[in-house]
Amino acid sequence: MNVNKIKEKLTLHPIMSLLMMIGITIVLSGIMSILGIQATSRRISTTSLEYNTYIAEVTSLFSFSGLKYIFTSTISNFMSFAPLSSFIIILIGIGIMQKSGFLKVAFTLLTKNAKKVNVTFVLVLICILLGMIGDLSFIIMLPLSAILFETGKRNPTLGIITSFAGLTCGYGINIIFTSIDSSLVSLTTLASHVLDVNYVIETTSFLLIMLVAVLLLAFLITRITEKYLVYKLDKYEFTEEELEEEVTLDKKQKKGLALAFLAFCVYFLIFLYNIIPGLPFSGKFLDNSQVFYIDKLFSYNSFFSSGFVFIITFGMIIIGFFYGIGARTIKNHHELCDDLGHSLDGIGRILVLILFASILINVFKYTNIGTVIVTFLSTLVNNTTFTAIPLIILLFIISAVSTIFVPSSVQRWSILSGVVVPVFMNAGLSPEFTQVIFRFGECTTLGITPLFAYFVIYLALLEKYNQKKQPVNFLKAVKYQVPYIAMTFALLLTILIVWYIVGLPIGIGVFPTL
Repeated sequence: MNVNKIKEKLTLHPIMSLLMMIGITIVLSGIMSILGIQATSRRISTTSLEYNTYIAEVTSLFSFSGLKYIFTSTISNFMSFAPLSSFIIILIGIGIMQKSGFLKVAFTLLTKNAKKVNVTFVLVLICILLGMIGDLSFIIMLPLSAILFETGKRNPTLGIITSFAGLTCGYGINIIFTSIDSSLVSLTTLASHVLDVNYVIETTSFLLIMLVAVLLLAFLITRITEKYLVYKLDKYEFTEEELEEEVTLDKKQKKGLALAFLAFCVYFLIFLYNIIPGLPFSGKFLDNSQVFYIDKLFSYNSFFSSGFVFIITFGMIIIGFFYGIGARTIKNHHELCDDLGHSLDGIGRILVLILFASILINVFKYTNIGTVIVTFLSTLVNNTTFTAIPLIILLFIISAVSTIFVPSSVQRWSILSGVVVPVFMNAGLSPEFTQVIFRFGECTTLGITPLFAYFVIYLALLEKYNQKKQPVNFLKAVKYQVPYIAMTFALLLTILIVWYIVGLPIGIGVFPTL
């Protein structure tokens, strides 16, 4: 038996990896519960601004009631699992754009005379900036990146890995104030009021440091892709027809592009008018009960937030349909209906992966293990005597480690902020800079935790474009992200330390120190 066959037999299928992690979580919860492992921290009361003692305990799944919970909650949890419905709906829109030929023509025109490194840089920059729309960016950019690279006769796997690195490493870096930033600022402000009840944080408080971080990170990820990873991946085999095929812009395609552009402009203007407040009959997509505009967009009660996935998908359908009409690639409603399901062909394996990923995330969240770990880490900050740079490094590492177990930024900061912000203020560091350290830290490990709901989308698309018989296992998917993680860790920590030492403003009128 040769080495390759031995490796193939020893390599765990991603589904088996997920099953093993589910089993380990169940057993570990039972052991930790029996041992009485818990963590105690202080939380701030939103009314009195006083500290209350909070005890985080592990809930055991290694029992009849625990197993009953797993079996009774699996279906409902799977059906409500955010990536599932969003991914399927977005694929419908991408499918018609691809099948009509729009994506091939558009991507070819955009990249035909561009250097590969420039295409990669723009892709990464877009991925980082799209953090403003939240987790939906993973659903849109991962499949589109694969198609972009495939159209350019490059390995689509490289596009998936690069875009996922851009999305995760840039997750906490936003030039535009987002709904997550708004929630975090509320928690940071509340924590700062323990020492200063008049402290106010503005939406422009993070602008300058974020702008520098975005540009440097985009350059770094591009360089890793083009100078390192491109040589590490297996060669992607294209057919002779695909290699010889050239996209030429004829009259039909020009007409299709013109119709698609016109239709998109009309759709976009209608959409834009409905998210602008204050004009006659405008702002219908907003929740006007909120204060910040970003909250008006992304609050749970806004039409924009609840219908955003379908808004994007319907826009894609309009583009693909009108291009197909103009280019004569869609001749009747039968072809249109067939094209809607194009991207869903062979989706069965992806659905199974999503099922087991949803079970893992559900059971881990139920056990409360992640909350216990983050709560314990918060006590490290509370008990430390560190100041200045050592304190910055400590929070940065704590944020990175805690992200592996609790990927939700708001949930983690709700545990950490009440302790961390006052400690940093007493050390002379501003609450705004404290929040930046927290956000930079989470960028370094989000891309390697299977507890992040959109990691399974990344894994599933790697498997979709895998040409080898041997499946892309979990460890291999993580291994692809390690160079990005290591270099992002070094870059962002360096930015924080340099910013603190030099004393540069992190935003408009805001500095690292008080």
